[in-house]
Amino acid sequence: MTQHPDPVVTLVPGRVRGFWREGSAAFLGIPFAQAPVGDLRFAAPVAPEPWDDVRDALVFGPTAKRAKPGEKTLIPEPAVPGDSTLNVNVFTPAPGAPEAALPVLVYIHSGGFTEGSPASPWYDGRAFNRDGVVTVTVSYRLGFDGFGYIAGAPSNRGVRDWLAALEWVQQNIAAFGGDPTRVTIAGQSAGGGAVLTLLGMPAAQHLFGKAWSLSGALGDVSGERARTLSAKLARLAGVAPTREGFASVSEATLVALQEKAAAPDSKSPLAGILALLEDGLSWGPMIDGDLITRPTVESLRAGVGADKPLVLGATDDEFTMVAEGAKNKLRLIPAGFALGQLKVGPATRRAYLDANRVQHRKGTAAVLGRYVTDQVFRVQVPRIADARADAPTWAYRFSWVSPTIGWACHCLDVPFWFDCLDAEGVRAIAGDAPPQPLADALHGSAVAFIRDAAPGWTPWSRAPGATRVFGGAASVPDVLADGYASVRALL
Repeated sequence: MTQHPDPVVTLVPGRVRGFWREGSAAFLGIPFAQAPVGDLRFAAPVAPEPWDDVRDALVFGPTAKRAKPGEKTLIPEPAVPGDSTLNVNVFTPAPGAPEAALPVLVYIHSGGFTEGSPASPWYDGRAFNRDGVVTVTVSYRLGFDGFGYIAGAPSNRGVRDWLAALEWVQQNIAAFGGDPTRVTIAGQSAGGGAVLTLLGMPAAQHLFGKAWSLSGALGDVSGERARTLSAKLARLAGVAPTREGFASVSEATLVALQEKAAAPDSKSPLAGILALLEDGLSWGPMIDGDLITRPTVESLRAGVGADKPLVLGATDDEFTMVAEGAKNKLRLIPAGFALGQLKVGPATRRAYLDANRVQHRKGTAAVLGRYVTDQVFRVQVPRIADARADAPTWAYRFSWVSPTIGWACHCLDVPFWFDCLDAEGVRAIAGDAPPQPLADALHGSAVAFIRDAAPGWTPWSRAPGATRVFGGAASVPDVLADGYASVRALL
């Protein structure tokens, strides 16, 4: 068997060495910016210093996510210690072959803008490489360090990290066989929200040509709320709410305190859910008047990103499994009354329950789980698709029910999208025999979109409401005329 030498490619700052695996090469932990520590901790990302020798890119670089002993997450996203957290991983079938000019996928990880890591085995680009797509995964600053308001510091530092990574792709991806004019950005949950934020951001328009948002959770934190949270965090840390004040507090301390700062003052058991539904995420992209001048949906409605094809969708029951834990307590409580406790008005309650009769028959816990799912994720699909009007937009639903969790839950679609059903951790969420034909269909649509902007079904922009259903019941058509009708009462 022929032994291929380790692949070495030349980038703007210097040469890097990757390694071959079956069918493609991997280059891990390549810095796209200097380590955000010391004077650079709360700064905009700064390009890396050039290097002379060949730099090994053989292991994942440090992640902004820090280890939490005993932590269990739906997607295995390891924490890697170290300071140089602004790095990318590149998976390619054609290293050192710029003439290949392959389409490029840049994937932004999930984690609510406070957690997550690009080092997941699920994000390995092996299947996309097999299908002729160069794949890049991106690390970025999280939580307060990445998104919190700091007087005297650049805003939206995590967003600026995304922009810097995408600029790095423009400058360097040809060395990996990719075409910088054929870049698609994609992400799931917070990563999907990042995709939508970038799509609606004028400063990002030159950096990509297409976008796919899986279960996108938008940040759009108001400036007022960001300043309030920052002041609260400063009080908890015992420092002034300034760059100098926060710089005097260790990263670990701020990470421990940011959850307390974001916690609602009310002691009501519903306070956390109400805060999420009414205020959204605490840490995330902020409407700062600079990079982000208005809410993302308003920006898309105004035509920003209208030249870029978009696919967006969600799983049917992202968060229903959480409510399932209270099923016995909720079984004697009418669903309408329970929705009222979440401040849903009478007319909206009636319309919503009428549109969700099948879910209603499963009990109050199922209704509440679906309602939170809809407000955080699913309602964004028709809202954004309608806002984009005739801009090329496709919608989908992921409806296959996990045999281990009992719902089409959050993160379940990701291993199918990446076609990595044999990866570590997939069995825990998808069972011992996840259907390969479903992965073939979803992953195949992703490849077709990345390659040709044609995922394979009627776009919403041509037939409003048209929705591809992946993994639906045998009685459900592959494409529904109005696949998000059940959330329209919430629009």
